[in-house]
Amino acid sequence: MLEKVCQLACVAGQAIMNFYTSQKCINNVIYKTDNSPITNADYESNNIIKKGLFSMFPEIPILSEEGSYNFKDYKYVNTYWLVDPLDGTKEFLKKNGEFTVNIGLIENGIPILG
Repeated sequence: MLEKVCQLACVAGQAIMNFYTSQKCINNVIYKTDNSPITNADYESNNIIKKGLFSMFPEIPILSEEGSYNFKDYKYVNTYWLVDPLDGTKEFLKKNGEFTVNIGLIENGIPILG
C-alpha cells in the first residue's frame, strides 16, 4: 500500500512541478475564505490523488483540503485518507521550493501511513 501511495504522490508532485517551472504557477490564483491562495496546481494535484486513491482503495473515503467536505463529517469515520495536495501554496507561489504533497491514512484518529 505504501509503495502505491508514494508513487501516486510522485505523479501529483510531477504535475505540480510542471506548473512550478512555467508561468502557469502564478496564473489563476484565487483566495479561499481564510485568505489562503489556491492555484491550478492545487486542483490538478488534488484530482490526480483523488482519482488514484479511489481507483486503488474505493472503500476508503478521502478528506482533502481542496475538497468540499467538512472535517466534522469525518468525526465518526474510522478510516479515511487525509490529503493536502499542495501543502505550502504560498511558498509555491514565491518559488522558494518549500512545498510538499501530503497523503496520510488515518485509522481511529491515528495516522498509520503517509
